[in-house]
Amino acid sequence: MKLSITYIELKRPLYFFSLSMQAMKIVKQLKFTTCKKNKNIGFWTKHYTMTLWEDENSMKEFVRSGAHLEAMKNSSKIAKEIKVLTIDSDGFLPWKEAKNRVVNQKNILRN
Repeated sequence: MKLSITYIELKRPLYFFSLSMQAMKIVKQLKFTTCKKNKNIGFWTKHYTMTLWEDENSMKEFVRSGAHLEAMKNSSKIAKEIKVLTIDSDGFLPWKEAKNRVVNQKNILRN
């Protein structure tokens, strides 16, 4: 299985409201996919998500469609930085480990 960990640092704390609206649409979209589990955590300007997928193709199909695609197109308006880490895993990592791994790797989507 594939575990995707995402880190988003917002440009301003008030962009949390925009992020929340997008997240609601994305979670709704997730319900119609093969995503096994998802969870998120965040405060102020730093937010994290983890999603567990049966396979990489299903994950990529989700990322490139619907509400998630729209959120990616608009992410530069609200995000200062976005990092994504995808690893092989049978389950979620503890949040402390997941945060550390995604923040300290070099796969930066936007600065």
